[in-house]
Amino acid sequence: MIRTAAEYRDSLSAMKPNVYMNGEVLGRDNLPGTEIMELTCELAHVDSLKHLTTTTSHITGEPINRFCHIHQNQEDLLAKQEMTRMAARMVGGCIARCMGIDSMNALSVITYQCDQTHGTEYHQRFLEYLKYFQQNDIVGCCAQTDVKGHRMRRPAKQTDPDLYLRVIEKKKDGIVVRGAKAHNSFAPLADEIIVTPTRFLGPDEGDWAVAFAIPGDYPGVKLVCRGAKYRDRISELASPFSGKGEIESLTIFDDVFVPWDRVFLCGEAEFGGQLALLFSLYHRHSYTGCKPAVSDVIMGTSALVAEYNGIEKEKHVRHKLAQLICVAELVYGCGIAAAVKSTQAPSGTQIPDIVYCNVARKHAGENLYHEYDIMSDLAGGLPATLPYDTEFVSPEVGELVKKYLARADGVSPENIYKCFAWISDMACSSMAGVMQYAGVHGGGSPVMEEIAILGTYNMEEKKDLAKRLAGIEEYTLG
Repeated sequence: MIRTAAEYRDSLSAMKPNVYMNGEVLGRDNLPGTEIMELTCELAHVDSLKHLTTTTSHITGEPINRFCHIHQNQEDLLAKQEMTRMAARMVGGCIARCMGIDSMNALSVITYQCDQTHGTEYHQRFLEYLKYFQQNDIVGCCAQTDVKGHRMRRPAKQTDPDLYLRVIEKKKDGIVVRGAKAHNSFAPLADEIIVTPTRFLGPDEGDWAVAFAIPGDYPGVKLVCRGAKYRDRISELASPFSGKGEIESLTIFDDVFVPWDRVFLCGEAEFGGQLALLFSLYHRHSYTGCKPAVSDVIMGTSALVAEYNGIEKEKHVRHKLAQLICVAELVYGCGIAAAVKSTQAPSGTQIPDIVYCNVARKHAGENLYHEYDIMSDLAGGLPATLPYDTEFVSPEVGELVKKYLARADGVSPENIYKCFAWISDMACSSMAGVMQYAGVHGGGSPVMEEIAILGTYNMEEKKDLAKRLAGIEEYTLG
């Protein structure tokens, strides 16, 4: 089944209230970001986009939403990346649904490898769960990042062992887990929460090596949330994003029972870290689609405000726009390279190249604030001081506001106002702060990309190259 937006919204409405926000316990009707998830359903029913948004399940042979697919080849990775950029451009930022399928792809690899090593039955459980996931067009949220407590202490050394989510009891029919996962974007809008470890674990840390999936409204699950949104505007000056936004969750597992058929790792410490890294790798590849889309939005907005300000042909403006192009396309190009250089795991799942994914994510994160700097430089100070839309249409001062907002000849006051209001939303609203911070830390903080790059890059080969060119005899380069 490929759900419609209406069917998705109905499923949200049927979930039990366990969203804690602003002193209330909420259901899932009209939470910030709902329209973004709905779009991922709508796009799967647009005939001209189905080559990107849908595919065929490799286990059932049925048509499915691509956000439920396990990548089988290079073409799947490339299509996922292109779909992500396309969809993220339409919503002006994060589409959120990649977290679920990135974690599912990681589980498809690690459950198989764990079974081969330990004789466990995780992979068959995973395949059964995958059928359910695909047949019901599930929206998944990955809950990976533990709250971590004292940052210099490992899970087993924390004063409170619950600061990394752990198994506190094993039963005949399942396990009981306790802990919390942080920074879970759009978690209240997900049908299922997919939990993975957050780091490498030692032999004595098996209790923290746990992966599972449960419904988002499952008993004992509490989603403590905060939302952000673009500003509301009157209808005459509204944009497609007026009043819309996103939501984040601190997801608490308060002694939650998980049946064995939904447990995909439990105690195999050496695979905990591998699962954490592999989810991050898939998520960083998804980032090579969504981050170029954010750059596209910043770039287009910067070019538009330069035109409205009458400076679009100035040399320094063209230089700044070229910088934005370079960020967007270098990140996207690295994503293409990661797909082309991908390899197939023994499970049959296609894994993108580690170095190209992490170089792309690091380059994007390091340039994010510079991109906003360019946009704010070309826009000037008005986005931070723009009069409210009620004054723009005021009988008393409206015409004067329009007169003194004038920019380039031929551009209507309404369009000038909408342009600067959009920049104000992007740069000065509560949503702006979240987007900028997520641009640095979403998908992993910058230091994690460095660790991944240096941990897998063949620096010895480069040193041998230098020895050969310098005439040093002790080199091993072929």
